[in-house]
Amino acid sequence: MDKCITCGGELHPERAKKYNYCMSPECQEKNAKGLVMVAVGVNKAAEQYMILDEHTKEELANGKYRDQRRELFGAAGPSPAPARTQAAVPARKAQSRTRPATRKAARQPWSRSQQKLALLYNEQGLRPDEIAQKLGLSTYLVTQIILDSRSRGKL
Repeated sequence: MDKCITCGGELHPERAKKYNYCMSPECQEKNAKGLVMVAVGVNKAAEQYMILDEHTKEELANGKYRDQRRELFGAAGPSPAPARTQAAVPARKAQSRTRPATRKAARQPWSRSQQKLALLYNEQGLRPDEIAQKLGLSTYLVTQIILDSRSRGKL
């Protein structure tokens, strides 16, 4: 029969398979060691928790458990091509590049009259969900109309 290394008491055979100390509070306090746990980001829906041992450290170092969210951010893209000087560009092309680029404004998914009505109802104190019900639009779209107008300084 195996004996406890702290108090010398007898160990239960099943306990002796894994541990060399008994279940008395004094022996537990002296011999029990906590496990180091690590949260491994596997995907954006959940994390996986593992005991940090040598095998897990090795797998982490090899990149087995990588956070897939991190792949979307901060990845180094190709560096932009160096700009050519005006002297290297033929005269015709140099003139076309000096013109300011004109951008078309993104088309809004609401009409001008819907915008006017939504802003009028908003000024009267109606909530976006009430405005949406009156105009037959989604609450999200009404909120976007209001936020767009605020950002343009129309409210």
